[in-house]
Amino acid sequence: MNKLLPSPLLSVSLILVWLLLNQSLALSQLLLGGLLAWVIPMYCAPLAIKGSRIRKPWVLFRLLAWSATEIVRSCINVSRIILFRRQHQLNSQFIRVPLHLRDVTGLAVLSCIINSTPGTVWVEILPDTHELSLHVFDLHDEAWWIDTIKQRYEQPLIEIFEGASQ
Repeated sequence: MNKLLPSPLLSVSLILVWLLLNQSLALSQLLLGGLLAWVIPMYCAPLAIKGSRIRKPWVLFRLLAWSATEIVRSCINVSRIILFRRQHQLNSQFIRVPLHLRDVTGLAVLSCIINSTPGTVWVEILPDTHELSLHVFDLHDEAWWIDTIKQRYEQPLIEIFEGASQ
């Protein structure tokens, strides 16, 4: 990786996708795809996060399996709520979850997991307390949500990105 071609794998992927989308191997498409595959990674290089690495990949697979299960379960539950409950029976609330996770990549993954789960929305990390502000579509047990996020999501992410277990 150098300044002229900061991300060769990304460049190759971009040109292949460009050619597949255009379904043409014409010289003009090759040149335009090559130009995009060269320029886009150069402009995106300053956005790359440096220093994060996966320390325990097997924990990542366990986290992804658990997350997929929770997403499907939540999808079924939220669908049931939308179809069969009255609006006045809902208890939409904001809750705060104290976080120990500090790695930016780990926080981004946690954000993706939470926002992919129907019925929950990551609102923000409160800067003064490092708490996650979270909106829950139908809240019945705040302690369960806090425990679930801390034990099932945050703790594995700390293991994966920070290398420690709590």
